[in-house]
Amino acid sequence: MRIPPVLQRLTPALFVLLWSTGFIGAKYGLPYAEPLTFLVARYVLVVLCMLSLALAMRAPWPASPRAAFHIGVTGLLVQALYLGGVFMSIHRGLPAGVSALVVGMQPLLTALGAGLLLGERVSRQQWIGLALGFAGVSLVVSSKMTIDGVSAAELGYMLTPAFAALLGITVGTLYQKRHCPRFDLRTGSVIQFLPSLAVTALIASQTETMHIEWTGDFVFALLWLVLVLSLGAISLLNLLIRSGSAVNVASLFYLTPPTTALIAWAMFGETLSMLALAGMAVAVAGVWLARKG
Repeated sequence: MRIPPVLQRLTPALFVLLWSTGFIGAKYGLPYAEPLTFLVARYVLVVLCMLSLALAMRAPWPASPRAAFHIGVTGLLVQALYLGGVFMSIHRGLPAGVSALVVGMQPLLTALGAGLLLGERVSRQQWIGLALGFAGVSLVVSSKMTIDGVSAAELGYMLTPAFAALLGITVGTLYQKRHCPRFDLRTGSVIQFLPSLAVTALIASQTETMHIEWTGDFVFALLWLVLVLSLGAISLLNLLIRSGSAVNVASLFYLTPPTTALIAWAMFGETLSMLALAGMAVAVAGVWLARKG
């Protein structure tokens, strides 16, 4: 499936914008469903939508079982482990700022892995850019870092899924870049989400009640996550991994917390301090350096 040149140029900005709206789904959906149950409903709709699209358009499937296996593994890492970890950490009460900071280490870890596993050369300028990006994210989320009155055991309980999410998105990006950078987005999405659905549904059936309150807010959140995040942002992420270096792709994740803060300020009236604004500028400068290098 050919992508228009204009869309290719806009892909990084579109990805950051769409990915940053993920908190909308969590904000409106999680009060009405347990985290893994919420993801099961999301994955079912994604598989149905993409399977229907792939069959209607007669999209090509992977040429071999081995290729399909690699695509499925990336789905388990980027969908089941990353999204499951993020939703679990929010459900367990981890402040959004702490979660963003943990996952914000992903570009640095990806840069390390890209050099060791992919043979990509990470320049000095890129390392400086990645360090600036992390510093910027730290400033943006600093006002949301309060975890007063939380014991070490409780903090570990909240942090565990966040670190699992960090592992998932880091290893998933590197694995996809190494083993399956190119695949049809329609059939590939089906193959990515099917194993994630199976694993998430199995765990949810053993650990959650799987009860959903089908309120208007929940339906809105579910449709937003399916159409905007899973069909939109994930497809753009796959395109970025296909065409760019792992470091360049990972650096874009530094722009997510600043963009999320701007959206929350515009839509929900959340405060935006001068420190956060300064952090946004630092993060943007860091991403510019990392991608230019």
